[in-house]
Amino acid sequence: MQPQLPFDSLDSQIARLSDLQPKQSADCFVLLAGKDKSKTRDGKPYYRVTLRDAKRATISMIWSDSTFFPECDSIWQPGQFYKVRGRYQETDFGPQFDLEKIRLVEVGDEAQGFRTGDLVLSTRFNVEEMFTELISIASQQITEVPLRKLVIELLMEHQHDIRQIAAAAKNHHAFTGGYLEHVLSVTRLAMQFADKYADYYPDMQPPLSKSLVAAGAILHDIGKIHELKYAPTGSTYTAAGRLVGHIFIGRDMIRDKARSIADFNSETLLRLEHIIISHQSLPEWGSPIAPSTPEALLVAEADNLDAKFHELAATLMVPPTPGEEFTTRENPLRRAIFRGLAEKTTQSATTESAK
Repeated sequence: MQPQLPFDSLDSQIARLSDLQPKQSADCFVLLAGKDKSKTRDGKPYYRVTLRDAKRATISMIWSDSTFFPECDSIWQPGQFYKVRGRYQETDFGPQFDLEKIRLVEVGDEAQGFRTGDLVLSTRFNVEEMFTELISIASQQITEVPLRKLVIELLMEHQHDIRQIAAAAKNHHAFTGGYLEHVLSVTRLAMQFADKYADYYPDMQPPLSKSLVAAGAILHDIGKIHELKYAPTGSTYTAAGRLVGHIFIGRDMIRDKARSIADFNSETLLRLEHIIISHQSLPEWGSPIAPSTPEALLVAEADNLDAKFHELAATLMVPPTPGEEFTTRENPLRRAIFRGLAEKTTQSATTESAK
């Protein structure tokens, strides 16, 4: 086995992993997103290491006779950032990075272009702008002062996690900032529903409460603050998340906050709790009770639509193979999504490859 030379001993261009073309060699900054140990048929250990940036994940095979094996076995940790040198390949088994050198990111690498945000799968939208909009909706749409106070205080107390965590461990919005992206999208959609149906059914008794729709949409997933543990490689469930779940955690957070607010209306609290508990609609989806108020129904439908549409959109954002009319069923919806007739998709893929 040849000893590894330091990075500075050879010249190599620095590039984004996601920009590399097949057979291109470069230095890249990456997130070590996974490290899976297995054995060959001969019983020799090896690792399947996932290196990624925000837009591409690749596999590096670390065999037992590799110079990298001892450090991979004992030192490398998922969630750490590295500078790597190697060659990008597209194989029958997916994108692969043939590793030549690797070291932990160091002080000074920012001067060469290292940015954690470039390496972590994250929301496409500006986090600060989304959080500001959520506060603005609460301030403007929730007319009951104690209810508005409850919502804004919970947002401000947990703003760090709200800006960072994913909306789920997998499937919909399962990336950094995904929680905020999803909650804001659900809130916008629920308020559109509320505006429509408040005008459409003005004689309901009691009338539709836009304040409760806004509060319920903003807080419907607040329990995920304690259900999920954030990591750049992906969120995992906490013990409370597994044993209690975000629905009841969220209900308890709202109850605790309401106790600290003077003159909080008991029926308003009951209706808000019901929105939280019923927002997943059915027992098989996680809710112990179905939506039984107009506000709860609108929040549940907005939540379901946003999650499902994201899953569909994410499936269609994967580039098609030439002539592909339908996606595979390997997606969270477990259904083949229609892309278009074969002639159209072939022309589209040809045009894209020519750019």
